[in-house]
Amino acid sequence: MQLVVEPEVTAARAVVALESTLVAHGLPWPDNLAVARELEDTVRAFGGTPATIAIVDGAVRIGLGGDALVRLARDGSQHAKAGATDLAVHLARKTSAATTVSATAMLAAQAGIRVFATGGIGGVHRGDADDVSHDLVALARTPIVVVSAGAKAILDLPRTLEMLETLGVLVIGYRTNEFPAFYSPRSGLMLEHRAESAQELADIVYQHWQVLGSTAGVLVCNPIPDEAAIDVDDSITRALEDATLAGITGKRLTPFLLARLADVTAGGSIRANRALALNNARVAAEIAVAIAADRA
Repeated sequence: MQLVVEPEVTAARAVVALESTLVAHGLPWPDNLAVARELEDTVRAFGGTPATIAIVDGAVRIGLGGDALVRLARDGSQHAKAGATDLAVHLARKTSAATTVSATAMLAAQAGIRVFATGGIGGVHRGDADDVSHDLVALARTPIVVVSAGAKAILDLPRTLEMLETLGVLVIGYRTNEFPAFYSPRSGLMLEHRAESAQELADIVYQHWQVLGSTAGVLVCNPIPDEAAIDVDDSITRALEDATLAGITGKRLTPFLLARLADVTAGGSIRANRALALNNARVAAEIAVAIAADRA
């Protein structure tokens, strides 16, 4: 598989991967382009180099230079949403697709990128323990640090955390003892491990991969800032009821629930999502810089 890597990314040492699903499907135009650029600018401001990843006309793009990012944002509805298991289809058919957490993690690792910032990972769906996002499997198989505000709040968080442990994913709270609940820094679910700095995290992943030889990922749980947190428990209940009435399940469920949350919170969930994504980009850049310094 050929990777088309932007020159800025090729020349960099502290690279942070960014997913493209948020850009193509997470926000309306032109807000999505503004947030995409803000994420990239945040990574640069903290010493890293951003690499937004997508499939463009059948090519894996590691970094979207020129008008590629604009095209992705403007024509997002025309781009499929591709997980890791969907990539071969788009490569063979030379179509375009936005990458989810699982696809972004896999492609980033193949490009030699070791840090990835996202909003929240997928997990076990509420009410159906058999409906498990491939994000968790991809994390278990991919040597990459994923910085996330926990798992999406619409999920079954206790079962998601349990599944991460079962799959052998190292989960570390960044300056927190709790598994974040995406829109809230607190879930009541306690974590085994906590780190206080990017350097400490860099030291841990060195031991995890280089010394112990693990090929599994590391999930860094970075809570949403307190001032950006919102209470969405009642809104999630309403959205789940709406999904049940509409008969929506499977891959369509998460996009439906997130859209309904945006409606019932009058856009509050979107503002919170932006804040936590930017916070994750900052921490990811700091980790990438610390890892690069250790390699020097």
